[in-house]
Amino acid sequence: QVQLVESGGGLVQAGGSLRLSCAASGRISSIRRMGWYRQAPGKQRELVAAITSGGSTDYADSVKGRFTISRDNPKNTVYLQMNSLKPEDTAVYYCNANIMTSELRSYWGQGTQVTVSS
Repeated sequence: QVQLVESGGGLVQAGGSLRLSCAASGRISSIRRMGWYRQAPGKQRELVAAITSGGSTDYADSVKGRFTISRDNPKNTVYLQMNSLKPEDTAVYYCNANIMTSELRSYWGQGTQVTVSS
């Protein structure tokens, strides 16, 4: 069984930084695309950033230039470095990964709260 475990959320003042981590474990053959999504209260879940196994990245316009996604393939881990945080970045952040075991499936982490105070 595959699990995604996130860490690194918390409370930070506007302008501060946080680094999120998400480690995948289990009977994993390979991991394709990995990404971070967020969901603020009363809003739909949205893509923040994604990275392919080859390292190509994609970002939401609202975080370009402030957030950086990266991955460590041998460790099956994806990171999200968040700088210059704004109150509107407050949300629950979810890790997502397309993982091949006996089949290719999309998996989600449990979510980690990020709160940015003004």
